[in-house]
Amino acid sequence: MTPVLAFDIETVPDIEGLRTLHALDPEMAASDIAEMAFQRRRQSSGSDFLPLHLHRVVAIACVLRDRDGFTVWSLGDAKATEVDLIRRFFDGIEKYTPQLVSWNGGGFDLPVLHYRSMIHGIPAARYWDMGEDNKEFKWNNYISRYHLRHLDLMDLLALYQPRNNVPLDEMARLIGFPGKLGMDGSKIWDAYQSGKTNSIRNYCETDAANTYLLYLRFQLVRGVFSNEQYRRECELVRASLSKNTEPHWREFLSEWRAA
Repeated sequence: MTPVLAFDIETVPDIEGLRTLHALDPEMAASDIAEMAFQRRRQSSGSDFLPLHLHRVVAIACVLRDRDGFTVWSLGDAKATEVDLIRRFFDGIEKYTPQLVSWNGGGFDLPVLHYRSMIHGIPAARYWDMGEDNKEFKWNNYISRYHLRHLDLMDLLALYQPRNNVPLDEMARLIGFPGKLGMDGSKIWDAYQSGKTNSIRNYCETDAANTYLLYLRFQLVRGVFSNEQYRRECELVRASLSKNTEPHWREFLSEWRAA
C-alpha cells in the first residue's frame, strides 16, 4: 500500500527575520518585535496574521498509515531547531514517497515550509520532483494543486474556491470527530512565549489526527472505502491511540463521537 502521511505545522513570528528586515535593535524584546509586526499587519490588511515567509516553524506533527499500522508523532523533540524539524519532514517524503494529506496545506503549511526551506537551504529532491527524475511525477506530483500526491482536503472539498473554505475544527466536530482541544492557532504565540512547547506539539498532533480522520471519511464518500473498511480504519486509529497514556489523547478519545 502507498503510505499515507497526514500532517500539520504550528508557527510563531520569525523574530530574527523581522529584526533583520526592519533593522531593529539587537536588544529589542521578542514580544515587542512581534507586537510591532502585528500592528503593521493590522494597519495594512486588517488582520495580524503575518505573511507566510515570516512564520517560524515550531512544531510538525505527522500521522503515518502504512502496511505496519497507524502512528502519530511530532517530529524531533521540544528543543529541536526549525531546520531540524523541516529537514526531518522532507526526509520522510524522500524515504516513503507518501500520499500527503492536509487541511489547508496548500494555502499555509506547504508554502511556509517552502519559504523556510529557502531561507535555510534545506534540499528536498523527491518533494520538488515534477517529472525531471521520475516521469510518473510529471502527471502526479506534490506541487500541482490539482494532483493528489498532495491532497489538500479543504481546498478540494471547497472546489478550489476560497470563499467555500471551512475550518478543520468545525468540519471535524460536525462529523463527530474531536476537533480542536484546548488551543487554536491564535494562542500559539502566547503559549510559545510561556515555554509551553510540549502543549503546542500535543495540539499539533491532534490537528494531524483530525485531518487523517477527515481523510478516512473522504475515502468513504468517494467510494474508495466500503462502510466496513471505513469502520476498520477508524477502529485502528482508536485502538492505536488507546495505547497512549498522554492526557491529550485521553481527551481526544473521550471527545470522539463519530461511529
